[in-house]
Amino acid sequence: MSILPVGIILIFILVSAFYVGAEFSVVSSRRSRIKQMAEEGNFMAIRLLSVMQDSKKLNRYIACCQIGITISSLLLGSYGEATLARQLVPVFQKLGNLQEVAAHSTAALVILLLLTGILLVFGELIPKYLSLQYPTQTALITILPMSWSMSLFSWFIPVISTSGSIVLKLIGKDEAAHRHIHSPEEIDLLIAESRDGGLLEPDEHKRLHQALQLSIRPAHQLMVPRLHINAIDVETPLDEILEKVAQSPYTRLPVYRGTIDNVIGMINIKDLVMHYLKHGNIKSIDRLMRPALFIPDTVKADRLLSMLKEKKCHQAMIVDEFGGVAGLITLEDVLAELVGDVGDEFKTQQLKAERLPDGRVRLPGIMLLDEAEQWTGVRWEGNVDTIGGYVTEILGHLPMAGEHINIDGIELEIEEISHRAIRSILVKPVSQEEATNG
Repeated sequence: MSILPVGIILIFILVSAFYVGAEFSVVSSRRSRIKQMAEEGNFMAIRLLSVMQDSKKLNRYIACCQIGITISSLLLGSYGEATLARQLVPVFQKLGNLQEVAAHSTAALVILLLLTGILLVFGELIPKYLSLQYPTQTALITILPMSWSMSLFSWFIPVISTSGSIVLKLIGKDEAAHRHIHSPEEIDLLIAESRDGGLLEPDEHKRLHQALQLSIRPAHQLMVPRLHINAIDVETPLDEILEKVAQSPYTRLPVYRGTIDNVIGMINIKDLVMHYLKHGNIKSIDRLMRPALFIPDTVKADRLLSMLKEKKCHQAMIVDEFGGVAGLITLEDVLAELVGDVGDEFKTQQLKAERLPDGRVRLPGIMLLDEAEQWTGVRWEGNVDTIGGYVTEILGHLPMAGEHINIDGIELEIEEISHRAIRSILVKPVSQEEATNG
């Protein structure tokens, strides 16, 4: 067997590998990184950035890669069949006692399968893996030869692109430009990889992760529950209102008539003080109220943040599916998802998870269910949002202080009850070894 056919076949495989690497690297490279390199004067980065920033150029770039891959693959198969297969015909005639036509067909099939396997490994999989692992370097290396290829195929690229657009229109689809778009899950994965690579501190990773969670956190998971809302009945005598306002740690309070489900507005403590300083008395709070913002409990936290900003409100009433007030949410509640709870010397400190000397953990009943795993060692899933609600769901009746229950091998004790709801529980967490064996 001559070395020349083998060398030519190797060239076809390398050409295919080049176009595969160019295609995957250009769509995987971070535009921000390429832009930074271009601003530093990198010539290749400047050429690459001009392609990445123009969707039409990027489409032609991808089309050129596809043309190169297709042509190199076809030429590889044709050349292999015309050279290697013919050289193998005598071998198959002797081994299988076949006629020349049958031997030629068998040799062609064997060469085709062999070259296809080699092309998949060395012309597709390996260059794809390397270009995804080193996208920036690969894209910069291939940009100049790709520019020559685009000039070479300039007459053919519009034909291919136009044909593709026509077919898409016939099936009722619009042509989508190649853009660098990542889903929140992919972004979260990139952030985790950056943390593992030492580019992000654990606290930075946590904040970025929580920011992405805003798009999936519904309002009812962040709100102050109905029972804990500090509100004012509009019919309450003025002296009692002033006393309640003075004792309240909050600057804005909901005002209702008759029942908390009938919130008629919000009162700002600053408005009360300014009115008193100006007029010397306060006859009624009706005229001092501001409109209340009502939001469904299913609205996600990121949309909730936009609504508060749009309406220029610091808090909103959360309404359930039946139209009743489910809770209250403030701008601070949403921001706490990003930066954690901010302490306030005027507010009563809420219960927080803490480890006790006896090895148990005290968990607040209002802790979200998906946050309990780091404390219990076991992942709980239910039809409710909070730990207290989950324990009540398992019990099947209203809980009582001191009651014990075993859930998934974990011993729980209901420590405190408030308004018939669990305020805190004591948990003996599962050890890491037990969790692994389980």
